[in-house]
Amino acid sequence: MKTALDFSEIDAGMLAEVGGKAANLGELTRAGLPVPPGWVLTTEAYRQVAEGLETSGEGLAERARRHLLQAPVPDAVHESIVKSYAALGNDVPVAVRSSATAEDLPFASFAGQQDTFLNVVGSEAVVDAVRRCWASLWTDRAVAYRESNGIDHAVVRLAVVVQVMVDAQVAGVMFTANPVTGRRHEAVIDANPGLGEAVVSGAVNPDRFIVFGGEILERQAGDKRLTIRSLPGGGTERVETTSEGFCLTDDQVRDLAALGTRVEDHYGAPQDTEWAVDQDGTLWLTQARPITTLYPLLENGRPGLRVYFSLNVAQGVMGPLTPMGLSAFRLISAGAAGLFGYGPANRLDGAPFMAESGQRMWIDLTTAVRSRFGRAVLPRMLTLGEARTAPVFGRLVEDPRLSLTHTSRRPVLRGLRRFARRIHAPSRVLLALTRPPKALEYAARVGAELDQRLALPDPVTPAQRLDHAERTLAGTFPAIVSIMPIVITGYGLFALAAKLSGVPVNDMQDVLRSVPHNPTTEMDLELWDLATRIEPDPFRKEPVSELVRRYRAGQLPPVAQREITAFLDKYGHRGVAEIDLGLPRWSEDPAHILGVLANYLRMDGGADLAPSALFAKGADAARSAVAQVVAAARRKGRWRAAVVGFGLRRTRMFAGLRELPKFYAVKTIAAVRRSLLVVGDHLVDAGVLDSAADVFFLSMQEVRSALGGGDLRELVGERRAAYAQESRRRHVPRVLLSDGTEPEALATAPTDGALIGTAASAGTVTGVARVVLDPIGAHLEPGEILVCPSTDPGWTPLFLTAGGLVMEMGGAMSHGAVVAREYGIPAVVGVPDATHRVTTGQEIEVNGAAGTVTLL
Repeated sequence: MKTALDFSEIDAGMLAEVGGKAANLGELTRAGLPVPPGWVLTTEAYRQVAEGLETSGEGLAERARRHLLQAPVPDAVHESIVKSYAALGNDVPVAVRSSATAEDLPFASFAGQQDTFLNVVGSEAVVDAVRRCWASLWTDRAVAYRESNGIDHAVVRLAVVVQVMVDAQVAGVMFTANPVTGRRHEAVIDANPGLGEAVVSGAVNPDRFIVFGGEILERQAGDKRLTIRSLPGGGTERVETTSEGFCLTDDQVRDLAALGTRVEDHYGAPQDTEWAVDQDGTLWLTQARPITTLYPLLENGRPGLRVYFSLNVAQGVMGPLTPMGLSAFRLISAGAAGLFGYGPANRLDGAPFMAESGQRMWIDLTTAVRSRFGRAVLPRMLTLGEARTAPVFGRLVEDPRLSLTHTSRRPVLRGLRRFARRIHAPSRVLLALTRPPKALEYAARVGAELDQRLALPDPVTPAQRLDHAERTLAGTFPAIVSIMPIVITGYGLFALAAKLSGVPVNDMQDVLRSVPHNPTTEMDLELWDLATRIEPDPFRKEPVSELVRRYRAGQLPPVAQREITAFLDKYGHRGVAEIDLGLPRWSEDPAHILGVLANYLRMDGGADLAPSALFAKGADAARSAVAQVVAAARRKGRWRAAVVGFGLRRTRMFAGLRELPKFYAVKTIAAVRRSLLVVGDHLVDAGVLDSAADVFFLSMQEVRSALGGGDLRELVGERRAAYAQESRRRHVPRVLLSDGTEPEALATAPTDGALIGTAASAGTVTGVARVVLDPIGAHLEPGEILVCPSTDPGWTPLFLTAGGLVMEMGGAMSHGAVVAREYGIPAVVGVPDATHRVTTGQEIEVNGAAGTVTLL
């Protein structure tokens, strides 16, 4: 096997032999793009030198580097380096660059993780640089990066690129899509005099140009105070400089953008490139790699610019959904759309307004953005549910590409009339106003009827299970959403009370503390009460894994075994990220609940800190708040006091039902999941799948087809790998345009140190922050302030010990805000990047009335 290959001998399919960087350079060379000549020392040479290297254990990085720097270079490899270098010219200056097999990949660029050596002159100097490149595969940063991307150290190899140096007059980087806003085909160019290393390493403030469609949209001059230049005989120097004006002409900027378009067209995806202009003015392309941070485009085929809102963000689930979870959402959306008279021809396709990207669900808001009615109503809705999106919406309506096109309200009103008629909204509102106990009975009856519909006859075939799953997911929404008119009546009366009394809504938040009939609150209180009744010893001493083993074996102490089983019988359909049908419920994996119980039992606290006591105090505070608002109304008129008192009593009676539709929806999802696991067992017996849970990495249509036989194990393996990769995505836009732009990224960044969000639950608390990205296994000491991306009911057991709450997502009516108010916890939601700007152990002050978080 050859250990050295010229760029012209390399193509994109040779990743294992030449690594990502060299594969790209070979591909670009073969495509006729202006790449400086060079060759690559293949991974075979590295394999020979790294023979016997142990890739696990303590001190791995340092041990591996020492091995590679000290091991002798085989004679044949040494000869190959010398001969290939000589073929480029007599002592020609070269760049020696690392090219790892886990590098410049579509999902991870590894940019800068391994070393590059510039202006290397002489064959022995090249050999030494090659050795140092090999060792750089094991820098601490490269090891950590591989681990964070789930790449096995043992399978990574390193090739080394040796490329003729460009004597650069100007150099830099170019992204063929805007890496900040995500807008495709908008080139962003950073340029600086001298070698591009100054720009790549971040050592200088370069000139910046933004180009779209051949037009230079933006020019921003950098200070360009540092230039890196090649030295005669090898090496580089860093020179402090003063430079006014721009280092590229407009023609050169446009030429660069055109070159970027050629590169992107060749690969069919946006690229991160490095380039140089030599002393003769010739433009060279020195590197290209995929831009790995862009969020995938939504492909829907609809013309024009479209606006999408993340359903995942709205539900507090930042991770991807399994393929079956996506199928379930499509079916549920089909049922929802049908209520408005816009159901799809095939319910498996989902509602016309639903789209998918990045294994997440998105709602098409284009019609709302471009309609008079949507512009009036949607911002108010967003302010309550997802406050950070409301100002984004405000900026979108100013975009001339999204001008007003739907001026009539008739289609919207017609759809709303259909919706109201089909869920019997007028009669539900009347019931809530005149016969509240009957309204509560109706809400409970919906749950009882749901249990009957979820039950399957026995025996039942796999095909019948799929039929039942589709009917259930598409048909349950109309029933459970019929509770919402009762809830809306309660909140409507709350707003009316504010208007009649003259008390601002933000000053009435205590009215909503400790409201009854909230299934999530009831669940949390039952879990705490459970902790007071069970035997504490194993929970205080044993790790969660051992508690899970004992519970599944029936070996917990008798009270604990019995009471936990009873709790899971009632609430075991819940879970973290429970909207995804493909994820386990607490009844399947009780580790989270057992861990919460262990945390409760390890805490020290008096009876007055028990959640039941705090809940009772909250109810007292609510009664006092109601009295104060009624008194304020009485000062304006006796009839106002009577109406306000009536309204706030109804508000407290019905506000807790807000969580009930989701409670029922999750129960439905859990029942369908149990049924599909039986189908999965059938497919395992038929040799189609390896495990029953693999069924959740197929769509509903694919599972139905699989009943006829076949082998889908390879497909499931690919889907699991893609899901794991997408789970590592660190940022998901709230709003995304069809051209890839993330509108929120266009907004001005907040002042350093100022964390501004939306007031969600009144009160001020100062305490130690605890940043939690995943509630499973998380521990919160009493009084600590929970800082998290968002919450769903799977998070709320943590609220019982939290002194305050800070969330990146949400609005005043989002799940976390509602529960925080009920518990009397000061809360601020919709705080941009809170989990990065606050660190665990940092003292912060949360002002839930002002919507501010202060770092102390």
